[in-house]
Amino acid sequence: MIKDIEVFTLHRYYIWANKMRTDFDDILKRNLQKTIPNGQFEIESNLYMSYWYAALYVVIEGWQELGLKDDKIDTFLDSPNISLLRRYRNGVFHFQSDYYDERFLGFIRDGIKCVEWIRN
Repeated sequence: MIKDIEVFTLHRYYIWANKMRTDFDDILKRNLQKTIPNGQFEIESNLYMSYWYAALYVVIEGWQELGLKDDKIDTFLDSPNISLLRRYRNGVFHFQSDYYDERFLGFIRDGIKCVEWIRN
Protein backbone atom coordinates (compact mmCIF):
# COMPACT_ATOMS: atom_id res chain seq x y z
CA MET A 1 0.00 0.00 0.00
CA ILE A 2 1.36 3.37 -1.02
CA LYS A 3 1.61 5.88 1.77
CA ASP A 4 0.68 9.52 1.21
CA ILE A 5 4.13 10.57 2.44
CA GLU A 6 5.76 8.53 -0.34
CA VAL A 7 3.70 10.28 -3.01
CA PHE A 8 4.42 13.61 -1.32
CA THR A 9 8.14 12.78 -1.39
CA LEU A 10 7.95 11.88 -5.09
CA HIS A 11 6.27 15.24 -5.68
CA ARG A 12 9.41 16.94 -4.35
CA TYR A 13 11.42 15.28 -7.14
CA TYR A 14 8.80 16.35 -9.67
CA ILE A 15 9.04 19.97 -8.46
CA TRP A 16 12.82 19.87 -8.85
CA ALA A 17 12.58 18.43 -12.36
CA ASN A 18 9.89 20.90 -13.34
CA LYS A 19 12.01 23.83 -12.10
CA MET A 20 14.79 22.73 -14.43
CA ARG A 21 12.22 22.60 -17.26
CA THR A 22 10.91 26.10 -16.58
CA ASP A 23 14.45 27.47 -16.38
CA PHE A 24 15.27 25.69 -19.65
CA ASP A 25 12.17 27.20 -21.27
CA ASP A 26 13.18 30.65 -20.01
CA ILE A 27 16.62 30.27 -21.60
CA LEU A 28 15.00 29.25 -24.91
CA LYS A 29 12.69 32.27 -24.76
CA ARG A 30 15.57 34.64 -23.99
CA ASN A 31 17.49 33.20 -26.92
CA LEU A 32 14.58 33.83 -29.29
CA GLN A 33 14.31 37.38 -27.97
CA LYS A 34 18.07 37.82 -28.51
CA THR A 35 18.54 38.88 -24.87
CA ILE A 36 21.21 36.30 -24.05
CA PRO A 37 24.67 35.99 -25.60
CA ASN A 38 25.16 32.89 -27.78
CA GLY A 39 27.91 31.43 -25.58
CA GLN A 40 25.80 31.78 -22.46
CA PHE A 41 22.83 30.24 -24.27
CA GLU A 42 24.87 27.22 -25.35
CA ILE A 43 26.11 26.56 -21.83
CA GLU A 44 22.90 27.25 -19.93
CA SER A 45 20.50 25.56 -22.33
CA ASN A 46 22.55 22.36 -22.19
CA LEU A 47 22.83 22.62 -18.41
CA TYR A 48 19.11 23.07 -17.73
CA MET A 49 18.01 20.57 -20.37
CA SER A 50 20.38 17.91 -19.07
CA TYR A 51 19.46 18.41 -15.41
CA TRP A 52 15.75 18.46 -16.31
CA TYR A 53 16.05 15.19 -18.25
CA ALA A 54 18.09 13.55 -15.49
CA ALA A 55 15.72 14.73 -12.76
CA LEU A 56 12.70 13.58 -14.72
CA TYR A 57 14.16 10.09 -14.87
CA VAL A 58 14.33 10.11 -11.06
CA VAL A 59 10.59 10.92 -11.03
CA ILE A 60 9.99 7.98 -13.35
CA GLU A 61 12.02 5.70 -11.08
CA GLY A 62 9.97 6.81 -8.09
CA TRP A 63 6.69 6.34 -9.96
CA GLN A 64 7.66 2.81 -10.89
CA GLU A 65 9.10 1.95 -7.47
CA LEU A 66 5.91 3.08 -5.75
CA GLY A 67 3.82 1.12 -8.24
CA LEU A 68 1.70 4.15 -9.11
CA LYS A 69 -0.79 3.78 -11.95
CA ASP A 70 -2.34 6.24 -14.37
CA ASP A 71 -3.44 5.29 -17.87
CA LYS A 72 -2.05 8.44 -19.52
CA ILE A 73 1.27 8.42 -17.68
CA ASP A 74 1.72 4.68 -18.03
CA THR A 75 1.32 5.04 -21.81
CA PHE A 76 4.35 7.35 -21.84
CA LEU A 77 6.27 4.99 -19.58
CA ASP A 78 5.74 2.15 -22.03
CA SER A 79 8.35 3.62 -24.36
CA PRO A 80 11.89 2.73 -25.41
CA ASN A 81 12.72 6.32 -24.46
CA ILE A 82 12.76 5.26 -20.80
CA SER A 83 15.98 3.28 -21.18
CA LEU A 84 17.50 6.05 -23.30
CA LEU A 85 16.56 8.60 -20.64
CA ARG A 86 18.09 6.40 -17.92
CA ARG A 87 21.33 6.29 -19.87
CA TYR A 88 21.17 10.07 -20.36
CA ARG A 89 20.71 10.53 -16.60
CA ASN A 90 23.73 8.29 -16.00
CA GLY A 91 25.75 10.41 -18.41
CA VAL A 92 24.75 13.59 -16.56
CA PHE A 93 25.58 12.34 -13.08
CA HIS A 94 28.55 10.06 -13.81
CA PHE A 95 31.64 11.53 -15.43
CA GLN A 96 32.05 10.61 -19.10
CA SER A 97 35.47 11.25 -20.61
CA ASP A 98 34.01 11.42 -24.13
CA TYR A 99 32.28 14.79 -24.66
CA TYR A 100 29.95 13.23 -27.23
CA ASP A 101 29.27 10.09 -25.20
CA GLU A 102 26.55 7.77 -26.51
CA ARG A 103 24.62 8.22 -23.25
CA PHE A 104 23.85 11.76 -24.39
CA LEU A 105 23.57 11.18 -28.10
CA GLY A 106 21.32 8.12 -27.84
CA PHE A 107 18.46 10.13 -26.38
CA ILE A 108 18.77 13.29 -28.46
CA ARG A 109 19.54 11.55 -31.74
CA ASP A 110 15.84 10.93 -32.34
CA GLY A 111 15.26 14.69 -32.23
CA ILE A 112 11.66 15.83 -32.35
CA LYS A 113 10.19 12.49 -31.25
CA CYS A 114 12.10 12.51 -27.96
CA VAL A 115 11.38 16.20 -27.39
CA GLU A 116 7.64 15.63 -27.89
CA TRP A 117 7.72 12.57 -25.64
CA ILE A 118 9.55 14.26 -22.78
CA ARG A 119 7.41 17.40 -22.96
CA ASN A 120 4.24 15.35 -22.84
